[in-house]
Amino acid sequence: MRRALLIFGLIALALAALFWSGADAAVARWAAGWQREFQNGLAGALRALRARDPGAFAALMGLAFAYGVVHAAGPGHGKLLIGGYGLSARVPALRLSIVAMAASLGQAVTAIALVYGGMLLLGYTRAQLTGLAEGAMSMVSAVAIGLIGLWLLVRGARKLRGQIAHEHHGDDCGCGHAHAPSAEEVARAHGLRATLALIGAVAVRPCTGALLLLVLTWQMGIPAAGVAGTLAMALGTGAVTVAVAVMAAFAREGALGSAPGAAALTRVMPVMEITAGAAIALISLRMLGWA
Repeated sequence: MRRALLIFGLIALALAALFWSGADAAVARWAAGWQREFQNGLAGALRALRARDPGAFAALMGLAFAYGVVHAAGPGHGKLLIGGYGLSARVPALRLSIVAMAASLGQAVTAIALVYGGMLLLGYTRAQLTGLAEGAMSMVSAVAIGLIGLWLLVRGARKLRGQIAHEHHGDDCGCGHAHAPSAEEVARAHGLRATLALIGAVAVRPCTGALLLLVLTWQMGIPAAGVAGTLAMALGTGAVTVAVAVMAAFAREGALGSAPGAAALTRVMPVMEITAGAAIALISLRMLGWA
């Protein structure tokens, strides 16, 4: 069990060092530079598409997908949330990958709804739409992410407290309840509410690049291309987030694989939940500018 906790602790320390050392800011600057290059390319592809140039639509989709990949490669709270949850909760890698892709596609749906709802119903300008996404919607996302972190922290603390309270009991002590979850209960995937909460926390804040693309294509009279490009961006972002989800699942299983038996496993999981929950809550505070 000590080895499992050590492995997980090293993973947590490495992520914390990257996040708080300013290295994430350097990555953000690198990603922002590439995003500007892709935005210029997207503008050219849109002009070619409106002029009905052959291959313009395929070029637009490729550039939009690449933009999503680069955008996701920078510091992103969606990756951190999915990755942190994947480290702390024993959800299968495939299911966690589906959640990651659904969250990215949810961001695209939010962007489409915000742009067309804002422009058609409220008469918003691009600046107003961007301000809404970066302001109120970003705050809602930060609060939702923080609540998920607190939920993981509290749940892990409750499990750990229960184990400490009953560690002196035996299997036949007659106290009337289980001292710890079984191996099957530990391995069981979490419910629908947790899944929807993860997707919603990420999806509520749309990508500003998608907003720009949707507004431009609306103004140019090619709205279908904007919707398709936004979905392509989401697939690019989702590809990176899925990779993070898979790595988190493998890292988690590598740490738990060193736990000698189900009893040790049930003691490791609460510590992992507490650590990941605290990290996610701190990320939320930083998003809100409070840390």
